[in-house]
Amino acid sequence: MRQLLLQLAPPPAPTLDNFVPGRNGAALQALRDIAGGTGAERFVYLWGEPGSGRTHLLRGLAQSAHPGKAQYLGGTADLGAAAGTLIAVDDVQQLAADDQIRLFDLYNRMRTDTGTLVASGDAAPAQLALRADLRSRLAGGLAFQLHPLSDAEKAAALREHARARALALGEDVIAYLLRHARRDMASLIGILDALDRYSLEHKRPVTLPLVRDALEAMKGKPHAAS
Repeated sequence: MRQLLLQLAPPPAPTLDNFVPGRNGAALQALRDIAGGTGAERFVYLWGEPGSGRTHLLRGLAQSAHPGKAQYLGGTADLGAAAGTLIAVDDVQQLAADDQIRLFDLYNRMRTDTGTLVASGDAAPAQLALRADLRSRLAGGLAFQLHPLSDAEKAAALREHARARALALGEDVIAYLLRHARRDMASLIGILDALDRYSLEHKRPVTLPLVRDALEAMKGKPHAAS
């Protein structure tokens, strides 16, 4: 089991390709169009509760763009450092007063010049505790509410991932992972990949007892699947 723990690498970097869309397919497609240079919309706002995929999508968008042309900024980042033709600003609800002004100015510069701005927050624009003029700008482009994956959607994603790896995965294993493992898809996929490697190396099927022992061993080792 120690070998299994050592195989639990950090989750892969977020990309648009490894985002599981669930009910968020329209938002994902809009960002794919932007990354591919075919999107007509230059201002996009994503909002949703924690775990809905906002950060994954913004980081994935910045990663998908041409090197040096895109920048990801968290909500506490100094927007005065924004550079590139594609700026992804995460967690706008955390912006300090000065950065709210900078984001407002950045939006106006891009509107009269070139570039694409994609922002995200934990609420719809009208419900954000931000400057009124900035809320108006965020509401002026394309907006998508993101929805967290349901357990049924997570289970379907795990089944599909297992099928792609030719891994026989019982429904009891899927149910146990959803109840006892970390809830985000990146961690669930990482655990599943490690179980698959362990199964192949030791010629043991991925059974519920094996999974139960693995997750029990992982307790107290939060870094293993983070």
